[in-house]
Amino acid sequence: MPRFAANLTFLFTELPFLERFGAAKAAGFDAVEVLFPYDFAAQEMRARLVEHDLAFVLQNTPPPNWAGGDRGFAAVPGSEARFRTDFDRCLRYAGVLKPQHIHVMAGRAQGAVARAAYLRNLRWACARAPGTTLTIEPLNGGDMPGYFLNDFAQAAEILDEVGAPNLGLQFDAYHAQILTEDVAGAWETYGHRAVHVQIAGVPGRHEPRGGAVDWPGFFAAVDRSGYAGWVSAEYNPEASTTEGLGWLAAARG
Repeated sequence: MPRFAANLTFLFTELPFLERFGAAKAAGFDAVEVLFPYDFAAQEMRARLVEHDLAFVLQNTPPPNWAGGDRGFAAVPGSEARFRTDFDRCLRYAGVLKPQHIHVMAGRAQGAVARAAYLRNLRWACARAPGTTLTIEPLNGGDMPGYFLNDFAQAAEILDEVGAPNLGLQFDAYHAQILTEDVAGAWETYGHRAVHVQIAGVPGRHEPRGGAVDWPGFFAAVDRSGYAGWVSAEYNPEASTTEGLGWLAAARG
């Protein structure tokens, strides 16, 4: 059975942010992730992680908040200085929070110039943080119009070209199903590259149950593959978070 983590940017939002850590633990999660933790004091978050014995799985490189604005700058030509400043800010937070992974967001861009900028910035970031696992994640164009990294084959090519041992694939089953219409096939082809997995139901990005994905089959495939990382719940609950956690109990048998 996979090990499940809770994305506190999406889950338990009925609670103030710092109370979500305890709620996640009480609901049966042993790890959490936060997309953009930069609006909160890192030491306060670290205290909650320690208090509730939670692993911290992942944070994204800035932008600084989830409310709006750009979704990263790694592939945006001319934004190298902004990317590097933001990446160093991310590393300062990571020094306190100790995430297992940092997701390097590509941003909205396209074309060969953007690809070259992305490769340069990823190589720089991997060298800048050699002891940290960085991730890249293909996102579907419906949720993220214009996002540079929008295909799994493209992601595989980027990983091979960068060739850094501390760069891996962030496999989001929600985006994979929308992009390929075959999340099982996408996992079979690209799952060996995955260092982190996220889940949400399709359609709707709600609880991972029913819909277009055979969730028991997907979880079984993840187990069979030997993947040993976390599977993070990154979805919008249809009601309160705790009311919708039947999928977690079912996955655990």
